Amino acid sequence: MANTNAVRASAPALIDAPAPSSVDTSTADPASSLTEAMLRTELVRIRVLIVATSALVIALYVMFTWVPQALPRLWHGSLQPNVLYAIMVPFILFELAAHVAVKRQLKRGGDIPIVRRYLGVFVETSVPTVALAVHIDNMGPQLALGFVVPLSYFIFIILSTLRLDFKLSAFTGTVAAIELFAMAMLYHPAAMADPGYHLARSAIILVCGLLAGAVATLLRREFEGGIAAARARDRVADVFGQHVSPVIAERLLDTRPAARTELRQVAVMFVDFRGFTADARSRSPQQVVDRLDDAFAKLVGVVDRHGGIVNKFLGDGFLALFGLPFESADAPRRAVAAARRMIEVMARDNATSDWPLRVGISVHYGRVVAGSIGSPSRKEYTVIGDTVNFASRLEALNKTFGSQLLISQVVYDAMSGARADAVPLGDVTLRGFDEPMPIWKLA
Repeated sequence: MANTNAVRASAPALIDAPAPSSVDTSTADPASSLTEAMLRTELVRIRVLIVATSALVIALYVMFTWVPQALPRLWHGSLQPNVLYAIMVPFILFELAAHVAVKRQLKRGGDIPIVRRYLGVFVETSVPTVALAVHIDNMGPQLALGFVVPLSYFIFIILSTLRLDFKLSAFTGTVAAIELFAMAMLYHPAAMADPGYHLARSAIILVCGLLAGAVATLLRREFEGGIAAARARDRVADVFGQHVSPVIAERLLDTRPAARTELRQVAVMFVDFRGFTADARSRSPQQVVDRLDDAFAKLVGVVDRHGGIVNKFLGDGFLALFGLPFESADAPRRAVAAARRMIEVMARDNATSDWPLRVGISVHYGRVVAGSIGSPSRKEYTVIGDTVNFASRLEALNKTFGSQLLISQVVYDAMSGARADAVPLGDVTLRGFDEPMPIWKLA
């Protein structure tokens, strides 16, 4: 590789950065993220109520149509399902309207006003009260108050945990407790003399509301912790991704600390701009960096589109890998295709630039040791081994042969039908290797 004095030291920090993502989650407002999470759990709660109520309506219709004789035994009275339909159908429509409102706020990035939230709690929790009044009229107060309807308050209390708000859950339990006690006192004159029985039941409902609020608080803290952890991870990935490929950054963040290195079959590509050092001497540091920045942006884009990653920048060149972190049987073919395309891109770029750059590329395929390597305080994700050394030495031969793309014999063998323009250069002894190796020129 060519040496570039000050540029080699400064260029990586300035140009080894991925393109910004379409959504910068690392700067997302935590409050808005929590609001979105609360609205999504609210949607789940509403859907559960809609499905459960719809199932009850269907069950009543089936029972009334096919086994009408069971209704008097079930209700101990002459209750007609149409009366319950008049309660449940409007309730379903109310929940559907609430579902639409929540979806609209999610799309806008807004929130449901707190007054509407409390109004919704009051309306929902009052539905069992209305149903209880109907049952009392048909069954009598003693039977109705001991039947299933008072238990339905617990459905709304349990589901209130999905609101992720202690106050709303506590309000649900309070409304249910007060309304159940009021119904007992209003419709059951015998209870007036000794209200302790019904007061105890209401107290249990109130306690359940408070417990649901406690659970909602715990769930909310879990959501807040998850959001904070996700934001922290995004910040780490964003900063880390400026020094290594974003794909590598994600892999390292997902990898267990014990899994440090691994043996992999990888296509290794070295890219270098020939004669860059001499040309850089006559230009300002900013011109040097701008030219490298522009050229690297184009070449890295080619690598990305062919499924490769840029492992590191080396001043006026870089090391790219194909088949890492995910193995690929066609890694050599993709690497060669990327190299051909890079030469074409640079040819077009040079035609419109006052500083033409001649690119030299080498591709070799073999086993490498890949992983985080370094000291306990500082590590780098990289690849090492004879395959890497061979590819580096092979690229340097572009200057000797006046070529732009050299490949090893193993890459040539893997190309099959895409090697018509390959020119054999014979067996060449590379520095650091004892045995001569056959190499091929493609450009």
